[in-house]
Amino acid sequence: MSFIVSKLIEIFLLPSNLIAILALIGVATAPFGWRKLSRTSLVGSALLLAICGWAPLGPAALMALENRFPKPVINGPVTGIVMLGGAVDTHVSVDRQTLAMNEAGERLTEAVDLSRRYPDARIFLSGGANHIISSNRTTESQVARDILVMLGVPAQRIEMEERSRTTCENAVESKAAIQPKPGELWLLVTSANHMPRAMACFRAVGFPVVAYPADFRTRGMADLWRPTGSVASGLAAADLAAHEWLGLLTYWSMGKTTELFPEP
Repeated sequence: MSFIVSKLIEIFLLPSNLIAILALIGVATAPFGWRKLSRTSLVGSALLLAICGWAPLGPAALMALENRFPKPVINGPVTGIVMLGGAVDTHVSVDRQTLAMNEAGERLTEAVDLSRRYPDARIFLSGGANHIISSNRTTESQVARDILVMLGVPAQRIEMEERSRTTCENAVESKAAIQPKPGELWLLVTSANHMPRAMACFRAVGFPVVAYPADFRTRGMADLWRPTGSVASGLAAADLAAHEWLGLLTYWSMGKTTELFPEP
């Protein structure tokens, strides 16, 4: 249920969707003489489009997330590597009969690199069929496993669970399948902007993992003063940041996590 609720909330609160909704309200109310409502909606839509599209608001919000957990210095043996779903496109993979990564594909390349640096580490993939309405039952873990094997990771090293559809479910199902023991060192690989939410979920279920972020989208403090290259790129950054900040707030308010913005 939380998966469906979170998706519905996003429909109305993601900046790009909110801009379109306001514009539609403005257009739809104009013929009925509701001039004030129409004008307010259209002006609000235009202002939001300009602010989210051109101003570095999205990159700034992403940077706060990405800077929260820096890459760690690993001292000692690594027991295993947990990579969360979200790096593949199961729809394109099935419909095109190929193995399709999405813009978060660096999670996979980072996992490959770690598998070579720590040849004795277990590799665990967490991710189910992340679709609300679809006949496609192919899971993210299935596609990610095939890509890792294609990139040279031995198939026998890869374990996975295919039940989870949310980040908190990733944590629950991963802990249940792995059953980590005290003293073990497990690395958690996911996008840098997603890491705070992931760490909050794994801490909430008592699975002590070390954050190993990948897939950075911002460069540094200079991004705070650099206008976006296009409205589309600005909106994409704002949507991604809003998705993560809303996720942090939603999980915390629902009692699924105990930290609103976890620290390293």
